Amino acid sequence: MGQTLIEATLADPAFELVGALEVAGSPLLGRDAGERFGRATGVAISSDVAAALRNADVHIDFTRPEGTLTHVAACTRANVAAVVGTTGLSDDQKRSLAECARTIPIVFAPNMSIGVNVLLKLVELAARRLGEAYDIEIVEMHHRHKVDAPSGTALELGQTIAAATGRDLKTNGVFARHGVTGERAPRSIGFAALRGGDAVGEHTVIFAGSGERIDLSHKASSRMTFAQGALRAARFVAERRAQGAVGLFDMQDVLGLR
Repeated sequence: MGQTLIEATLADPAFELVGALEVAGSPLLGRDAGERFGRATGVAISSDVAAALRNADVHIDFTRPEGTLTHVAACTRANVAAVVGTTGLSDDQKRSLAECARTIPIVFAPNMSIGVNVLLKLVELAARRLGEAYDIEIVEMHHRHKVDAPSGTALELGQTIAAATGRDLKTNGVFARHGVTGERAPRSIGFAALRGGDAVGEHTVIFAGSGERIDLSHKASSRMTFAQGALRAARFVAERRAQGAVGLFDMQDVLGLR
């Protein structure tokens, strides 16, 4: 995802790339961040977070939870806004992120795609209007290298449904079925996670009623979709930072869908 973010940033004249981070020991360290795209940027890939943030207005992070929290903590010290698309954060880690948002503006969303965030709004509407007569299942598929399941987007869809229908995902979420499971529990929200190939990201929410079924789906064919959404989020927090505002935002805020 990092390379896609660099490509999108270099293609957008509204942005200037001032830093690029990799883990310590990476063979990419020291190389020009634009090398893959045949462009000399003068920005060397580094593992020095503080140095990378020195001239930045916004840090965009799609890493792992532990790395994200380290980077965002550095942002608070440097007064740099942050956009976080990392998935798999625990409740404690989300609370730590929210604490950082008391100092800087942060956009945190498990999926930066514009389409997925419109899907969240459609799912919320469907869940409210269809009511208890419809069983709800969430199916997602990602590439073989994804390390967490269900995806952060699938969980966000589940949280949206739970909030819209007065449910608790911790109580009503069903994340595995095997063997003799008995009948489907009323008000449950089922999840199925598929992994294989190079699938960028596919999510479907199924509302299954008596005599009819509604499927709401989003399929991403390119990671550039997420990068473009992240840049839109970066514009949003850059404006908040310039105004001296702080807080934890998501893509619904960025897109004006509240």
